[in-house]
Amino acid sequence: MTSGEAEVTGISESGKRQKLISGPGTLLVWLYGVMVVGAVSRSVFQISTDFDRAPLAYSLSAVAGIVYGFITYSLVRGGETARRAALVCCAAELLGVLGVGTWTLVEPSAFADSTVWSDYGMEYLFIPVLLPVTAIFWLRRARSPE
Repeated sequence: MTSGEAEVTGISESGKRQKLISGPGTLLVWLYGVMVVGAVSRSVFQISTDFDRAPLAYSLSAVAGIVYGFITYSLVRGGETARRAALVCCAAELLGVLGVGTWTLVEPSAFADSTVWSDYGMEYLFIPVLLPVTAIFWLRRARSPE
């Protein structure tokens, strides 16, 4: 395997996929896993029982759950391509948290109920705003040596 092929696949020339879940990465996978369960279960319950009451809020919670799931999968999968995908997704997640968090503070009447990202994730101990920042630092640090 050439070094160019190794960079694209995220598999080192020795044949091993770059691990993203060592050290702090393990904690990130665990926290993202908890957030997947929290956001998905919350949104499934709310959408199936009371969607008409707050469709925007419940849909945003579902989107958050999908984003958390993709990031969790990417971290577990490992490799340079997965690291890059997770990095892009974490940046999008952070923008979402900041955007929705600000929106819920500036115009609370737009949301009949809270989302996972409301008030910057206050209902989730601000983990939704802290997690992508931490993950971005970790993913930048975990990039393959060139």
